[in-house]
Amino acid sequence: MIHGLVLERHEQSDRKAQAAAMSVMDKAFDPAFGEAWNLSQLAGMMAMHGSWLTLAKLDAAVLGFALVRSIFDESELLLLAVDPGWRGRGIGSALLNDCIALARTRGIAMMHLEVRADNIATKLYKNTGFLHVNTRPDYYRGNDGKLRDALSYRLDL
Repeated sequence: MIHGLVLERHEQSDRKAQAAAMSVMDKAFDPAFGEAWNLSQLAGMMAMHGSWLTLAKLDAAVLGFALVRSIFDESELLLLAVDPGWRGRGIGSALLNDCIALARTRGIAMMHLEVRADNIATKLYKNTGFLHVNTRPDYYRGNDGKLRDALSYRLDL
């Protein structure tokens, strides 16, 4: 992990944190896949009880974020993004491990996520202990028109 990296957790409607996440979102998600959320979608999720946003910051620069929602004893990793210029330096792993740690302290028993099969983050999820539990063939249609499988993963906490 990068020396000096700070992970900040935000809950509810923290507009500054949402704007910071959007600055990474706009760079991190390839438009060909149509996966990036807009500010309204992010704010709507953050307004829901049980959702939290974790920002990875170095000095004042936001390098990545993770968005999680929880209901009862289950949680879902909705988004995990790292600025393309900072990938491969442990930021995604730090964000994911922080989300898992917070979920455990809240008594959450499992975390799940769904990801496009050709997303490079699948390696991170497997290395963190997530187990592949389902494949939905041709589930995602990107802005490029190509169909891609969706992979579901689960981690028992």
